[in-house]
Amino acid sequence: MKAYVVEKYQKKGPLRLAERPDPQVQNADVLIRVHASAVNLIDSKVRDGEFKIFLPYRPPFVLGHDVAGTVVKVGPGVSRFKVGDEIYARPRDHRIGTFAELIAIHQDDVALKPRTLTMEEASSVPLVALTAWQALVDVAKVKPGEKVFIQAGSGGVGTIAIQLAKHLGATAATTTSAKNAALVKSLGADVVIDYTTQDFEKIFSGYDVVLHSQDPKTLAKSLNVLKPGGRLVSISGPPDPAFATALGLNAVLKLVIRLLSRSVRKQAKRLGVDYSFLFMHADGRQLEQIAGLIDSGAIRPVVDRIFPFAQTPEALAYVETGRAKGKVVIKVQ
Repeated sequence: MKAYVVEKYQKKGPLRLAERPDPQVQNADVLIRVHASAVNLIDSKVRDGEFKIFLPYRPPFVLGHDVAGTVVKVGPGVSRFKVGDEIYARPRDHRIGTFAELIAIHQDDVALKPRTLTMEEASSVPLVALTAWQALVDVAKVKPGEKVFIQAGSGGVGTIAIQLAKHLGATAATTTSAKNAALVKSLGADVVIDYTTQDFEKIFSGYDVVLHSQDPKTLAKSLNVLKPGGRLVSISGPPDPAFATALGLNAVLKLVIRLLSRSVRKQAKRLGVDYSFLFMHADGRQLEQIAGLIDSGAIRPVVDRIFPFAQTPEALAYVETGRAKGKVVIKVQ
């Protein structure tokens, strides 16, 4: 099969199109013929080696975290899927590789594709929708009537998180540029701040939940807009001790992570709010629920551009500019 390979960890390193062996199908795997994939910032971070301390891959490896495609083979232990099923998925860590013609994925990470979406649209959903779901439903436990601040509303996670917050009955506030204000309002945002001219810290107060995805300065400001007892969920760090424990990291790495997060944890404690770091995980059952919301019209994906497979490196470079509205997709076949 053809696939885009990372030859070595390198910042802004090239992706090389290569011939790779077809994936081996394990007992509980489904083999997927990839129709479309989507590009995420985590792809560039993995390529650059930012996560290799706790999420190592041995080069050469295939990049890519989102997929929509068709089941072409199932392992003997597979009970949930059959050949011919149209699916979408975010493969679990250590088994990524969707910038390819084929990928084998554990059945627990897979769900039937939303009926109302094309393959390209479906491929844009898994990683960002799982991130939004796990942040707002699993960690923050958003309740009807609560006020939720979602940063970067026109980004991949933001476009889904706004819609999910509204589905959960919350008031959704967000930041974006003026040119994207109409987009986030169309997704349900109740309050929109132009981050280029306005300071959300001076406007927002008494919020129940913040979904943080930006830099440390924005994180410190975000804690200040929460009311006592509020919850901040960060998907951009710093990682917290609970994350280190969940990954089973050694004592040295646990200490490093504790030190990295000490300042924000102290600020959160002083303000009487909760700080959590989320590194999303694959979950096919959650994707089933998300597919139901999509097919009911509660959530719709936002796709900025679709690149042909031959332009996968260009698609990754475009995502790295930060200009994309919603998701960038690769049409594989």
